[in-house]
Amino acid sequence: GPAGTGKTETVEDLAKSLAIRCCVTNCGDGLDYKAMGFIFSGLCQTGFWGCFDEFNRINADVLSVVAVQIKTIQTALVQGKSTLELMKKELNLKTTIGIFVTMNPGYAGRTELPDNLKALFRPVTMVVPDTNIICEIMLMSEGFNEARILAKKMNVLYKLAKEQLSKQYHYDFGLRALKSVLVMAGALKREAQDMAEELTLMRALRDMNMPKFIFEDVPLFMGLISDLFPNMDIKRKPYEKKDKIIEVMESLGLQKELPKQIDKVVQLFETMLTRHTTMVVGPTGSGKSTIIEILKKVESVTIYCMNPKAITVNELYGTMDMQTREWKDGLLSKIFRIANAGPGNEMRWILFDGDVDAVWVENMNSVMDDNKLLTLINGDRIRLERYCKLLFEVYDLQYASPATISR
Repeated sequence: GPAGTGKTETVEDLAKSLAIRCCVTNCGDGLDYKAMGFIFSGLCQTGFWGCFDEFNRINADVLSVVAVQIKTIQTALVQGKSTLELMKKELNLKTTIGIFVTMNPGYAGRTELPDNLKALFRPVTMVVPDTNIICEIMLMSEGFNEARILAKKMNVLYKLAKEQLSKQYHYDFGLRALKSVLVMAGALKREAQDMAEELTLMRALRDMNMPKFIFEDVPLFMGLISDLFPNMDIKRKPYEKKDKIIEVMESLGLQKELPKQIDKVVQLFETMLTRHTTMVVGPTGSGKSTIIEILKKVESVTIYCMNPKAITVNELYGTMDMQTREWKDGLLSKIFRIANAGPGNEMRWILFDGDVDAVWVENMNSVMDDNKLLTLINGDRIRLERYCKLLFEVYDLQYASPATISR
């Protein structure tokens, strides 16, 4: 199914309700049949479930070998054996093993699955979910009493925004965008419990969506909000370090009477509170680096900056020598290890300054969603800690697939 329909979540939830551990692997074109064989042999012996995300990004010639490996496992299960031979090794086989693959149809950098592989799996198609029910239930679980009415309003707002606002590459009103607004609304509700529920939701909707709109769409969106939540106005949550921003702007030699720039810094700060991956989008010379620099100095952050398009994908994520199975860390995976190690007493940002396209960024899909794991070809899994955030600085998101934008 398409991005943001809950494919991985469904597999994980099913595993959770059956009390089986589910290991998510983010597939990319760096995986060869040996790396896949290692994962399968691990799953056989533990009986865990393996969920292979974006499975059709693996090269077609690797997939046909993978088909044979899976067939071996299936045959052994059918015959009721307790051991099997995989990659010239005798392994124990636990019957709880399950293999799930998720894929997006027709995005860039995807292959068709070979027929001998298709025959081994049972297809399940995911449809775009009913956001109304999801909103209502999440609002209820966050403690809203008027959940049904509010969910309806929120849905209408998103539907109208989709239809009436201009079409930008980075606009996404899908499930993930919805979820982050709902989580923020819950946090606001717990902070100010005596405030009217409509006000709380309106504030979350406004403050979460405003940063991503281009200049012309701001009045349109404000109009939609005032139609749905009439006669309501509430100030934004004041940012306590506003004087610090002005100080930093002076020290950088900027005019301090730039309310728009100060506003953008605060917006970036608020967005980074709720999301661990943020993209700063805009043309050259529009002040992207300046805003990041100001916020860095105000919040005293360590930044690891890199240009991902200057080197090849293998130099980013590391390579495995085919003969010796010797592993060499790449630039990105090395920085990722450094940034997520040690005590996290200060915030750390990894800044990618360069074009975002499906070729290199999709290997980080599992980092950017709720799994927060970087899975490398040699089987390493590095967790993104709460003190580490990802920042992208791009001109536009023309070449990013929906799978990236929704995250």
